Amino acid sequence: MKKDIYVEQSGNVADLVLNRPAKLNTMTPDMFSLLRDLCQEINQTRSIHAVVLRGEGERAFCAGTDINTLKSYADFWDWRNRIDYVSQIRSLRQPVIAAVRGWALGGGHELAVAADIRVAGKSAVFGAPEITLGWVGAGGTSQYLPRLLGYGQAMRILLTGERIPADEALRIGLVEEMVPDENVLTRAREIATLIAGYSPVATQATKAAVRAGMAGNIDLGLQIENELMALCFAAGNDKAGAELFAGRKTKEKVQGAQR
Repeated sequence: MKKDIYVEQSGNVADLVLNRPAKLNTMTPDMFSLLRDLCQEINQTRSIHAVVLRGEGERAFCAGTDINTLKSYADFWDWRNRIDYVSQIRSLRQPVIAAVRGWALGGGHELAVAADIRVAGKSAVFGAPEITLGWVGAGGTSQYLPRLLGYGQAMRILLTGERIPADEALRIGLVEEMVPDENVLTRAREIATLIAGYSPVATQATKAAVRAGMAGNIDLGLQIENELMALCFAAGNDKAGAELFAGRKTKEKVQGAQR
């Protein structure tokens, strides 16, 4: 039986797969640790020259953190010192291509942004709903999204919490390609295979150089972002947001039953 996250290598390309489709590939603390370990393993595997990041199933790439796991943290300080799973993707030296179908929300949206290239299916939907829960995204979105999209588009996504369909994501530069859903993984692997055919020294050096040039004071920005999210939780917004989320899910179930 495959774990909640697993790696499959074919030639010089590895698929890094979030494998919790029944829960929209939402992330749990156990998965944070597993992802960290797998990313370290990938970095140490010289035969892996490119990575395809994807979610199992058709409904979601990743819908972020499993909100039900927030109660597992003793307090906001415990949460503050968690493993940041999005940073594990950014730690990969190899180029990463995100193959996105269905929901890419919250931390899932941040995982996609953490990749180097994004291929979206027509069903893909992106969004940063943290603002609607009284939170701040804490996986780097406030730092990396403006660098990817520019200030205005990033602020529109972060401050409204609106969901962005695939065609709009392509228009504003959130994704590099949009293809039919059934072609997403094929196209992502085509790009990964092309990149993997080049010298890994050259591709990894190129990635490192570009990211270094983008960084500026990004480390400080990431630290501030994490502290602000911890502050939101210290103010009790973790419970308020979780209750709001649970209420929405209950309402959706009732409306679905009435149809």
